[in-house]
Amino acid sequence: MIDRALEHLATHLNGHFRRQFQVAEDMVVVSNLQEVGGAAVASSANRLVLFLSGIERDTLAHRAGTVPTAPQHGVLQKVMPVYLNLLVMCAANFSGTHYPEALKFLASTIAFFQGNAVFDHQNTPDMDRRLERLALNMENLSSQEMHSLWSIHGGRYLPSALFRVRLVTLDSDAIRGRAPAATGTDVGAVQS
Repeated sequence: MIDRALEHLATHLNGHFRRQFQVAEDMVVVSNLQEVGGAAVASSANRLVLFLSGIERDTLAHRAGTVPTAPQHGVLQKVMPVYLNLLVMCAANFSGTHYPEALKFLASTIAFFQGNAVFDHQNTPDMDRRLERLALNMENLSSQEMHSLWSIHGGRYLPSALFRVRLVTLDSDAIRGRAPAATGTDVGAVQS
C-alpha cells in the first residue's frame, strides 16, 4: 500500500511536469538515492526522486472497530486498521550544470502539491481502491533536523522538500470474531 501511495504521487507529478515543461520522459522516480553498497542509483540521476524518509502511526485517526452485518448474524469484530503518516522526501537529484533544473523541478513540485494537497477518488479516479485518501502537508525542518535526515540518506544534501502524507490506511481485513446478535429475549433478560 505504501508503494501505491508513492507511485500515485509520482504519476500525477509526472503528468504535471509533462503539461508544464513539455517533457516526454518521466522526470519523477520512486527510488532510493543509493544502492545498498553506497553507489548512486543510476535511474535517479537528473530526476526528481520520491523516497520514504519515515513512517509514523497516526493516533488521531479513529474509526469504528466493528462492521455490522445483518442483525440475525451478529456483528463482525474486525482487527483495527493502522493509519499511517508517510514522510516523503522529494529530492532533486540533478548534478553539475543541471543544478538550475533541480531548482525548477523542486519549485514546481512544491507548487503542485500546494495546489493539489488532497488526492481522493473524486479528483483522481485512478487511485488504488485500497487507498482512501492522501493529504499532503509540507514539513518545516530545522538545520539540525535536515542535517540528521540527510546523514541517514548518505550525507549528501540535495535540494529537497519533505511532505507528510496523511491517512494511508493499512487494513488486513482480518476478522477477530463475531459478537452474537441481540434478540428481543436478550433485552428482557437484562432488565429482570
